Amino acid sequence: MNGKIEVGILGATGTVGQRFIQLLEDHPWFTATWLAASDRSAGKPYREATSWQLEGAPPAGAADLKVEECVPGRGPRVVFSSMASSLAGDIEREFAQAGHIVISNSGHYRMDPYVPLLIPEINPDHLGLLPIQRREHGWEGAIVTNPNCAAITVVMALAPLKPFGLRKAVVTTFQAVSGAGYPGVPSLDILGNVVPYIGGEEEKVETEPAKILGTLDGEIGTIVPLPFAVSATCTRVPAIDGHLVTISVEFGRKVSREEILEALAGFRGVPQERDLPSAPRRPVHVMEAPDRPQTRKDAGLERGMAASVGRLRPCIILHWKLVALSHNTLRGAAGAAVLNAELMKSEGLL
Repeated sequence: MNGKIEVGILGATGTVGQRFIQLLEDHPWFTATWLAASDRSAGKPYREATSWQLEGAPPAGAADLKVEECVPGRGPRVVFSSMASSLAGDIEREFAQAGHIVISNSGHYRMDPYVPLLIPEINPDHLGLLPIQRREHGWEGAIVTNPNCAAITVVMALAPLKPFGLRKAVVTTFQAVSGAGYPGVPSLDILGNVVPYIGGEEEKVETEPAKILGTLDGEIGTIVPLPFAVSATCTRVPAIDGHLVTISVEFGRKVSREEILEALAGFRGVPQERDLPSAPRRPVHVMEAPDRPQTRKDAGLERGMAASVGRLRPCIILHWKLVALSHNTLRGAAGAAVLNAELMKSEGLL
């Protein structure tokens, strides 16, 4: 294995599971040696168990692996989870209890007070929750989550602006169909249409940013959320990949256009300092053209791991408004979890 860390994937046959397979194929630090999914897939070679939705065919290294049931103790210590939230609660907990490190894309544990909701450029110190998590939950292993795929677009745009005193934001999302998984939204519902509702999504966009941007308080052993209010409307649009959002934001003080642009363009974090394998060179790209970012043209920036921001202009109700974009199954899902694992390895936590 050339010294690589063996990892497993829970929910390996789904669309996010497929992204994990793709991203780990030639990863310099990790190699996927164990794939798990539902009972109906167990026992089949991966190539037969999955309906491959990405370009090309399943990578050769994974295609012939036998899919197993999601049973703790059978796979490697480190597992990525792309399971549906309705299933993830029990299964991820059982894996953490059994000593596995679960790096999850599922929403079930995101708002647990002892579980890091991690974006490595923004809150790497929240990994300090892990000893507290083990003590409070009695787990031998641990769970670390990445944010909702739309919330991460919002936070990537606003985190560089936190020093200006974030107070409130009004957000509208325009979310690609790949965010609904496969088979996703029926074609007659989405083609030539915009659906102004995604179940459970607005609550995630409204609550997750305050935790991500909050402060780890070692004395009370949890995250103190940033006192920051978000009002969200989430819509589904006929794009394949990429979640675009509009944001109107109010700050704690008057902020100039130049200050905002400088903060966005200069934003960097631990992943860039350590040159982590999946880290974008620039986490946030500032677009100067008046019609950018665009989902089809810009979601894939830096292998889909960079966010883009444009259309910065004054807001007559709040202070400023802008448009932001990131790739929902890369920066917003599998890629985010892989970057979280890279940060954890660099911290000696794997």
